[in-house]
Amino acid sequence: MTDSNDDDLERRSSFRLDMEKELVDITWTDEKAQERIKKIACLDFARGGLKLDCDIALPLQTAVTVLFRSARPNNQKLYGKVLRCIKQDNGWFEIALVLDKDK
Repeated sequence: MTDSNDDDLERRSSFRLDMEKELVDITWTDEKAQERIKKIACLDFARGGLKLDCDIALPLQTAVTVLFRSARPNNQKLYGKVLRCIKQDNGWFEIALVLDKDK
Protein backbone atom coordinates (compact mmCIF):
# COMPACT_ATOMS: atom_id res chain seq x y z
CA MET A 1 0.00 0.00 0.00
CA THR A 2 1.33 3.42 -0.92
CA ASP A 3 1.26 6.36 1.39
CA SER A 4 -1.01 8.87 -0.34
CA ASN A 5 -2.19 12.32 0.54
CA ASP A 6 -5.21 14.17 -0.90
CA ASP A 7 -3.02 17.28 -1.28
CA ASP A 8 -0.94 15.42 -3.87
CA LEU A 9 -3.95 14.80 -6.12
CA GLU A 10 -4.72 17.21 -8.93
CA ARG A 11 -8.41 18.05 -8.72
CA ARG A 12 -8.61 20.14 -11.87
CA SER A 13 -10.05 18.55 -14.97
CA SER A 14 -8.21 20.90 -17.34
CA PHE A 15 -4.62 21.94 -17.96
CA ARG A 16 -3.26 24.69 -15.70
CA LEU A 17 -0.26 26.95 -16.38
CA ASP A 18 1.62 28.56 -13.48
CA MET A 19 2.14 32.16 -14.63
CA GLU A 20 4.78 32.96 -11.98
CA LYS A 21 3.14 36.32 -11.33
CA GLU A 22 3.39 37.59 -14.91
CA LEU A 23 2.04 41.12 -15.12
CA VAL A 24 -1.15 41.63 -17.14
CA ASP A 25 -3.41 44.61 -17.72
CA ILE A 26 -7.04 44.32 -16.68
CA THR A 27 -9.88 46.62 -17.68
CA TRP A 28 -13.32 46.79 -16.08
CA THR A 29 -16.14 49.26 -15.46
CA ASP A 30 -16.58 50.22 -11.80
CA GLU A 31 -19.80 50.94 -9.89
CA LYS A 32 -19.64 54.61 -11.00
CA ALA A 33 -19.59 53.54 -14.68
CA GLN A 34 -15.94 54.59 -15.00
CA GLU A 35 -13.56 52.43 -17.02
CA ARG A 36 -10.65 51.30 -14.86
CA ILE A 37 -7.31 49.89 -15.99
CA LYS A 38 -4.82 48.24 -13.69
CA LYS A 39 -1.59 46.26 -14.07
CA ILE A 40 -1.69 43.20 -11.79
CA ALA A 41 -0.09 39.77 -11.39
CA CYS A 42 -1.57 36.70 -13.04
CA LEU A 43 -0.92 33.67 -10.81
CA ASP A 44 -2.52 30.82 -12.77
CA PHE A 45 -4.06 30.33 -16.19
CA ALA A 46 -6.30 27.39 -17.03
CA ARG A 47 -8.66 26.57 -19.87
CA GLY A 48 -11.61 27.71 -17.75
CA GLY A 49 -10.20 30.80 -16.10
CA LEU A 50 -7.50 32.83 -14.42
CA LYS A 51 -6.33 33.49 -10.89
CA LEU A 52 -5.13 37.05 -10.31
CA ASP A 53 -3.48 38.91 -7.42
CA CYS A 54 -4.79 42.45 -6.91
CA ASP A 55 -4.55 45.16 -4.27
CA ILE A 56 -8.26 46.05 -4.63
CA ALA A 57 -11.42 43.95 -4.54
CA LEU A 58 -13.54 43.50 -7.64
CA PRO A 59 -17.27 42.77 -7.20
CA LEU A 60 -18.55 39.34 -8.18
CA GLN A 61 -19.80 39.04 -11.78
CA THR A 62 -17.79 42.12 -12.90
CA ALA A 63 -16.85 41.79 -16.58
CA VAL A 64 -13.06 42.00 -16.96
CA THR A 65 -10.81 42.16 -20.02
CA VAL A 66 -7.32 40.73 -19.49
CA LEU A 67 -4.55 41.87 -21.83
CA PHE A 68 -1.37 39.77 -21.94
CA ARG A 69 1.84 41.42 -23.18
CA SER A 70 0.18 44.79 -23.67
CA ALA A 71 3.32 46.48 -25.01
CA ARG A 72 3.74 43.97 -27.84
CA PRO A 73 1.94 44.08 -31.17
CA ASN A 74 0.95 40.40 -30.85
CA ASN A 75 -0.76 40.88 -27.48
CA GLN A 76 -3.66 38.63 -26.48
CA LYS A 77 -7.02 39.58 -24.92
CA LEU A 78 -9.24 37.35 -22.85
CA TYR A 79 -12.66 38.18 -21.46
CA GLY A 80 -14.10 36.92 -18.21
CA LYS A 81 -16.18 37.61 -15.12
CA VAL A 82 -15.21 37.68 -11.47
CA LEU A 83 -16.18 34.35 -9.95
CA ARG A 84 -14.45 34.77 -6.60
CA CYS A 85 -12.65 37.56 -4.73
CA ILE A 86 -10.99 36.53 -1.46
CA LYS A 87 -9.03 38.86 0.81
CA GLN A 88 -5.69 37.32 1.75
CA ASP A 89 -3.81 37.68 5.04
CA ASN A 90 -1.48 40.22 3.38
CA GLY A 91 -4.44 42.52 2.54
CA TRP A 92 -4.42 41.76 -1.19
CA PHE A 93 -7.18 39.95 -3.05
CA GLU A 94 -7.06 36.65 -4.89
CA ILE A 95 -9.46 37.06 -7.80
CA ALA A 96 -10.72 34.12 -9.80
CA LEU A 97 -12.07 34.88 -13.28
CA VAL A 98 -14.15 32.46 -15.32
CA LEU A 99 -13.48 32.94 -19.03
CA ASP A 100 -16.29 34.06 -21.32
CA LYS A 101 -16.31 31.45 -24.07
CA ASP A 102 -18.61 33.54 -26.29
CA LYS A 103 -16.00 36.24 -26.95
